[in-house]
Amino acid sequence: MKIHSAERMNAFTQSVFAELTQLKKRQLSLGYQVIDLSIGSPDLPPPDFVQQKLAQLVTNENAYAYSLAGTVEFHQAVAQYYQRSFSVDINSNDEVVMLMGSQDGLVHLPLVLCNRGDYILVPDPGYTAYFAGAKLAEAEIYPMPLLAENDFLPDLTAIPEEVLCKTKLMILNFPGNPVPAMATPEFFKQVVAFAKQHNIIVLHDFAYSELYFDEKPISFLSTPGAKEVGIEMNSLSKSFSMAGCRIAYAVGNPKLVSMLNQLKTNLDYGVFLPVQAAACLALTDTSDYLDHNRNIYKQRRDLLVNGLKQLGWEIESPKASMFIWAKIPKGFTSMEFTMQLIEKANVVVTPGNAFGRWGEGYVRIALVQPNSEIIKALQNIESSGILKLK
Repeated sequence: MKIHSAERMNAFTQSVFAELTQLKKRQLSLGYQVIDLSIGSPDLPPPDFVQQKLAQLVTNENAYAYSLAGTVEFHQAVAQYYQRSFSVDINSNDEVVMLMGSQDGLVHLPLVLCNRGDYILVPDPGYTAYFAGAKLAEAEIYPMPLLAENDFLPDLTAIPEEVLCKTKLMILNFPGNPVPAMATPEFFKQVVAFAKQHNIIVLHDFAYSELYFDEKPISFLSTPGAKEVGIEMNSLSKSFSMAGCRIAYAVGNPKLVSMLNQLKTNLDYGVFLPVQAAACLALTDTSDYLDHNRNIYKQRRDLLVNGLKQLGWEIESPKASMFIWAKIPKGFTSMEFTMQLIEKANVVVTPGNAFGRWGEGYVRIALVQPNSEIIKALQNIESSGILKLK
């Protein structure tokens, strides 16, 4: 029997992350202790009250039915969270749709909006799901370079008119992954005006809204006119360490929310009810959990950035997110430097070009290990002599 994949699968090649996993396994098989700073998966547990709520509800025999859509309580909790955290009014009835993790929405929204040949503007470097969603919808990708000289904000004026007239969607991500840049109110105002002028929908990926250190990130929806042109997607994966629970949401323009919900009713049967109930507690929580969480990541950031500077690797300290976007020493490509770190220091990071052409010359380092492991990573890098090779 001959089995052939659809032609669209040609766009989905093996990712760099799979290659890194193989390299990590090789080092482990050789008996080395490997410190993985590549994948942005929180190593911290969710809040105690989230765990307790889940433990309580999983024994309820009525909890295992299809949930279909977000519960009324979940929608209301999202609205309360946005009002309390960002002073943004959200109508819980028609401006919220629950997602099975933000990647669910990021990948599927292009299917809702784009026909073959339509353009999607994506940040470059950018999160890999943006490119996957565009390919799935058979849309064309137009990369918006994120450059240090522009504070890693895309230059909207550099996009050609022939692209803009065919563009349906623009994706933004602040604080970003892999680039932990911060948007300004002035930039978001420019985005709203730009979107209205060119009739482009805006999707703002806000997954790192609560992982900040020096200043609080801005919700795109706090910008006047933002709801007219777009939606914002947010997740409980990073902020509340609930990555495996797969629960998130999109908020904003009611028409877009309705269109995305229409697709989702044909794709899935909702999120496990106990997970929704636990998410409601997290979103309405007023304890110091988020401050405590931020402090842990801040300690890791400072330990790693200061430690690398002492070794002679000058890198920028991020204001937010769980990543460091580090310009690599001269004389290496991103992949070459990544390979050196794995083979000589047993430290795994992600090469910047995994996130797009404009990521070359950088690596992404995830703050997903405790201080003790970060110290070991610094010691390994120092003893390897990598930073003195070229």
